[in-house]
Amino acid sequence: MLEGFDLAGRVALVTGGGTGIGKAIATLLAERGADLALAARRADRLETAAAEIGEATGRRVVTFAADVTDSEAVERMIAAVVDTFGRLDILINNAGKSSYSGFSKMPPAMWDKDVALNLNAAFYCSHAAIPHLKASGRGAIVNISSQAGISGTAGCGAYSAAKAGLQMFTRVAAMEWGGSNVRVNCVAPGMTATELAQAGWAKTGFDAPGAAKTAFALKRPGTPEEVAQAVVFLACDAASYITGETLAVSGGPGQKGMIDVD
Repeated sequence: MLEGFDLAGRVALVTGGGTGIGKAIATLLAERGADLALAARRADRLETAAAEIGEATGRRVVTFAADVTDSEAVERMIAAVVDTFGRLDILINNAGKSSYSGFSKMPPAMWDKDVALNLNAAFYCSHAAIPHLKASGRGAIVNISSQAGISGTAGCGAYSAAKAGLQMFTRVAAMEWGGSNVRVNCVAPGMTATELAQAGWAKTGFDAPGAAKTAFALKRPGTPEEVAQAVVFLACDAASYITGETLAVSGGPGQKGMIDVD
């Protein structure tokens, strides 16, 4: 059964792979035996992550600085990955970020920016990668959505809408590409204590641990590594009969009720 978690001989591309959840996913993919291509706009963070992961795991890790909201740049990036490794088996569409504004004050450019990064980029990467994932014979795409795409988050409306769209893209892509043995799934993290998130909480004075005690059944924020475990599972043969699904990694349902319970 454990053979289903072995990724030796496979090549994975992780967008937004230099920090946070993306770096945790990349690290675990490498620990399971995959060689890696990491992509993001900031080359410095990518190089640091690649060096750390390569040294820790002994896997080959190559970086590509690319703007995944630019479809032509994505085409060049995918071609370069395949030229470098000779194949592509796993695509993790992780790049994403939220802007903050209510709808009534949101400039249209802010909406466009959030949709471009959180939805369009996943389509561009998947569209460019699909011929190679089909050729793999067991290709896998995992899209990183958000709990905001399930329940919505006021003040992050464009991000919420884009992440919800990403979940439907996942379902339809799974329908269309399943006959080529390419699986497409989605993970929706909740409150996750990435370095970036913790810096933001400190800056705004937001008590994330306190909020989590009432917001989630497990009463704490998650970690990037916990999200990575779910993502890598869906990328492995252990999930060979799972496609078109969105898995929430969000600490469970809220704890608000009518009476106190144990």
